[in-house]
Amino acid sequence: MEDIVRRTLLYDFYGELLTEHQKDVYADAVLNDLSYSEIASEYGISRQGVYDLVKRCDAILEGYEAKLLLIDRFESVKEKQKDILNICNDLISELNKTESDEALNNSINRIIEITEDIIEEL
Repeated sequence: MEDIVRRTLLYDFYGELLTEHQKDVYADAVLNDLSYSEIASEYGISRQGVYDLVKRCDAILEGYEAKLLLIDRFESVKEKQKDILNICNDLISELNKTESDEALNNSINRIIEITEDIIEEL
């Protein structure tokens, strides 16, 4: 996963667990793409202080993910949702072709399995 996307997801899922100062600085660095120099000037701290704070926030947020696995679950649910859409599209094609009932039953059973997996994950 691309670093920026990963950091954005971490912030979206766990950002509220950071202090206000940490959230503000991290959001400016990651979401607003400000340079460390710009952030340092805005908050009256050194560029090194911004760098250290962002790295510390990365570690904190990754620690939450390691324990809670919310992003992993989110990604898994997204993949299963894509599978459901693909199966539904296949079903539509099958219905249009009016082929065998066995293929239709297999697709429906797979949709049921994926849906049950999603419910278990939530």
